[in-house]
Amino acid sequence: MTASPKETVGRYGIWSHELRSEDPDRRGELAEGAAELEELGFGAVWLGGSSTLDHAVPLIGATRRIVVGTSIQNIWQRDAATTAAGFGEVETAHPGRFVLGLGVSHGPLVQGYRRPYSAMVGYLDELDKAGVPADRRVLAALGPRMLGLAGDRAAGAVPYLVTPEHTARAREILGEQPLLAPEFKVVLESDPARARETARAYLARYLRLPNYTDNFLRLGFTETDIADGGSDRLIDAVFAWGDETRIRERITAFHEAGADHVALQVVNGGTGDTLPREEWRRLASLLA
Repeated sequence: MTASPKETVGRYGIWSHELRSEDPDRRGELAEGAAELEELGFGAVWLGGSSTLDHAVPLIGATRRIVVGTSIQNIWQRDAATTAAGFGEVETAHPGRFVLGLGVSHGPLVQGYRRPYSAMVGYLDELDKAGVPADRRVLAALGPRMLGLAGDRAAGAVPYLVTPEHTARAREILGEQPLLAPEFKVVLESDPARARETARAYLARYLRLPNYTDNFLRLGFTETDIADGGSDRLIDAVFAWGDETRIRERITAFHEAGADHVALQVVNGGTGDTLPREEWRRLASLLA
């Protein structure tokens, strides 16, 4: 019997949009990067953006044990039948190495966006009929209803752009058994002004998306916190920065709040054309 994601992803993983590149000239670089993450001791790689199994397969083939997950596959962009067929192939070839992370994306980004919760329920129904096990998929869940669905119809949740306070609430909704694997952004910079400048530039794209801003308001942030690129209070809540001790403490706070696994995203102001391998090494060192 294949172990569940909760048993295989470990305490720490890397969330990366850089490893999702579709440039054929970068395949060797991506494979080497994934292999190094495995050597550094990370338990999972989460492929950011609208990722699919097609992005995951080469990385699975280049490694021996690390789990590769989509974070997330947009349910509006790939139908359930195609997803199920691909899942069956990779699960046969590499049992337990792939986790199907699914999400409903955002209204401003999807033409014809409607009833996202119902759309996810219908998608999961189709995956069930096609034989994709519930314990091999996770949901990008922020609000209470989607978190409940992640606990009932999937192996758990992979919330993005959240705080330890959200993790504590999510654990209460999920219960103890499902996987809870929040993403958390890290700026490896100790100067407050430079760290916040880098973080604020990265956060700007997300402050235009109501799924995230609504979640911030549920967590007690205000419209003022969300305005003008985000207040220092918001930046400091959703990014870790500072010296190694401070960053380690910020990551640990998620585990103390109920996370099983934390998916760490390096934010360095780069364009995504280069893997942040030196930063990954630094993260592995401070977590050791």
